[in-house]
Order: sequence, then structure tokens, then C-alpha cells
Amino acid sequence: MVNKEAYRIILSGGGTGGHIYPAIAIANELKSRFPDAEFLFVGAKDRMEMEKVPQAGYQIQGLWISGIQRKLTLKNLSFPLKLLSSLWKARKIVKTFKPNIAIGTGGFASGPLLQVAASNNIPTLLQEQNSYPGITNKLLSKKAKKICVAYDGLERFFPKEKIIKTGNPVRQGLLDIETKIVEAKNFYDLKHGKLTLLIIGGSLGARRINELIENKLDFFDTQNIQIIWQCGKLYYQQYKIYNNTNSIQVYEFLNNMDFAYAAADIVISRAGASSVSELCIVGKPVIFIPSPNVAENHQTKNALSIVNEDAALMIKEEDLDADFENKFSQLLNSTERQKVLSENIKKLALVNATKDIADEVEKLLKESK
Repeated sequence: MVNKEAYRIILSGGGTGGHIYPAIAIANELKSRFPDAEFLFVGAKDRMEMEKVPQAGYQIQGLWISGIQRKLTLKNLSFPLKLLSSLWKARKIVKTFKPNIAIGTGGFASGPLLQVAASNNIPTLLQEQNSYPGITNKLLSKKAKKICVAYDGLERFFPKEKIIKTGNPVRQGLLDIETKIVEAKNFYDLKHGKLTLLIIGGSLGARRINELIENKLDFFDTQNIQIIWQCGKLYYQQYKIYNNTNSIQVYEFLNNMDFAYAAADIVISRAGASSVSELCIVGKPVIFIPSPNVAENHQTKNALSIVNEDAALMIKEEDLDADFENKFSQLLNSTERQKVLSENIKKLALVNATKDIADEVEKLLKESK
């Protein structure tokens, strides 16, 4: 009989913050319920989870794995070798750690680990963030016990009887950002009473958004706007020259997202699933610029699920040159429109997602005793 307070819980997912932070949020909730539980994360070597997970206080092991490139490329030639290597190491990890449950939050790193866990009759739970699932979770769904989702209509991809709509886990510090506005503006050394624009293009960065912001810096300056610009790891060296010029702060990565959201008056963002879920909770006026370079255009679908509720604006990359200044100016000059978008997007928030997912994990743990 497994001691309730001594479960061994393994979590896997990564490649981007959109897969890492939901896993950390779930782990934190489970740790609060089972203080003596042992946790282990499994990610991809050389990806950001190898840094961010230890920062959150958890152990992690890395697999030599990467995704299949959608374009024909020499990198795909190494994929079979990486997969075999990762399956071998995943078997070793599972045999040594002996988890009571395996939780996957998406990304190619979770594939080998959850496949091995399921093959060893260890209960598995998937957390699918997007309105259109990736190939990894589609494959893993056949053996998963439960699949927690954030959107309706996913029975097109997953067995209906396994689906539970919970929403996406978010960092718990985002639930009370209204109380942090003054502290956040001081943290970023921002002027109180001056409009703050937050730009978030994902953990790696968004080339087209960065190009847009650089081209519009004079425009923002004429509008008396101060900017927090998260340009991403891939682009920081290129754009850091704008740091502290004309009320601009450029960051490779934002470690204090609660302060960044609290300080912001308007947000420009990609439409990754985790960002969308966080922005619903944050309740600030948002302009989504979805990435067109993702499977099945799922970022556009994520954004449209909000835009169709009159809860955000969206501009496609191909329309940025023609539409951005006009749409941004209209939003900037209408406090009423800002208020409507804020109120409507907050109505879409699923604030109990992390706890609801942890409830499902707890049920599976009890069933597996």
C-alpha cells in the first residue's frame, strides 16, 4: 500500500514556456496537497526546461529528443536515433524512480516518457493546452487514463470518455495582480499615470512582432507610451540596444510575469495556449498577433476563440503593415473599448484549472493504490 503522503510523481513536457509552466503549476498544487511526495521532471536536453524547472525547485532529467521538422531537413535524419535513445533512457528513469503517476503537458519531450510509463501500467494524465492538439498528445491519448483540456470540441481528436474540460494551469501569482500594480510599476521603474504597453512574443521570441515594434518605436513615442518588451532569447542581442531609450525596457525573458501583467495597460501577445489562458485571468486589453508557423494554425484558432466573444483584438502577421497603427490607435483612444475587452476576457477565465487538474491526478492516485 502506497502512503498517501509519499507518492512519486513524474511530469514531462517542455520545449517552450507554454509546456513548462503548466507542469510546474500542477506540481506546485500537488506538492501543497502531498508535502512528502517526490517529484521528478523529464524534459529535452538543451531546452529551457533544464533551467526553469530547477529554478522552480524541482529535479529534472533530460532526454536527447527533438521534434520532427515539418520541412524537409537534415535534422530529421537524426530523429529515429534520438527517439530510440530517449525511449531507452525513459525506461531507465521509470524503472529507477517507480512513479505512481505520469503527467504530460505536451511537447516532444513528453512522448517517450509517457509512452514508457503507460506500457508499464502506470496511470498517465495528459494536459492539452491548445484547441488543436499536437501529434505527441494525439499518439499518447490512446493509452492515457484522462485528458484535461482547455477548449470544447476536442473529442474530434481524443476519446470522448477520457476528456475533462479544466482549462490551462497558470502561475498562481497572476490571480491577484490588481493588488500589485503600484509595486509592479516601481519594480520596472515605470512612471505612474503613463500608459504601459507589454509585448510578449513567447519564450524564444517572435521575429515578426519584434520587427513591428522596432518599426513603430517612434509612433509609440509620439503617443507617450512606455514599453516592456520581451523580445525572446533568439533576438535579445539584436534589440537590447533600445534598452532605456524613450521609456523602453527590453528583456530576453520575463521572470516576474505577475509584475509584468500588473504594470501593463495594454498587451500585445502571441496566442499560445498558456498565454491566452493567462491573459483571460489577467483581464487586460489584448491585441493577439498569432504565429502562422504552428501546426494546423492553432494559434489563430486560440485567438479567435477569444476574439469571437468580443474579448480581444487580433491582427494577422500579413496584415500588420496595413492595420496595426489604425487598430492600436482606436484601442488606445477609447477607454470604453478597453473596458469592454477587459471585462469580456475576464469572463472567459477558468481560474480553477490547476486545482481541477490536481483533483483528477488525485483520483487516479487513489484508484491505483
